[in-house]
Amino acid sequence: MPYEYLDDIATADVAFKVWADSLEDLFQQAAEAMMKVIVERMDRVDAKEEREIVLEDDSQEMLLFQFLQEFIYYKDAENLILKLSSIHLEHKGDVYGLKGILAGEVLDPQRHRFQVDIKAVTIHQFYLRQTDHGWECLVVVDV
Repeated sequence: MPYEYLDDIATADVAFKVWADSLEDLFQQAAEAMMKVIVERMDRVDAKEEREIVLEDDSQEMLLFQFLQEFIYYKDAENLILKLSSIHLEHKGDVYGLKGILAGEVLDPQRHRFQVDIKAVTIHQFYLRQTDHGWECLVVVDV
């Protein structure tokens, strides 16, 4: 498992650390880790609806932050539980860009075991960095 949940980071929130060989894979694993906080079995979420996202920021760290917030936005605004279907990251000048497809379906309490409602990704201890072994990030979500 390329991520782990951390019990000792934030008492009233949920924290997790993710690591991956590539930045795209780290974004994928961070989204999966966060959504598994909300729904126990993401493998039961079918790709019935898609949402395209296009994001830009002057830092990769804040691009990840925005990216994770998109999942929360669609959960709150449209009651959608989404998974990352595809992602493309690019760097042009001083701007980092992301184009992605999120796919999933409306939360169905009969099929999806809802665990905890995430209100937001927090800046508290949030980081993204490249290491000698790839990429890693730490995310704390407000529940």
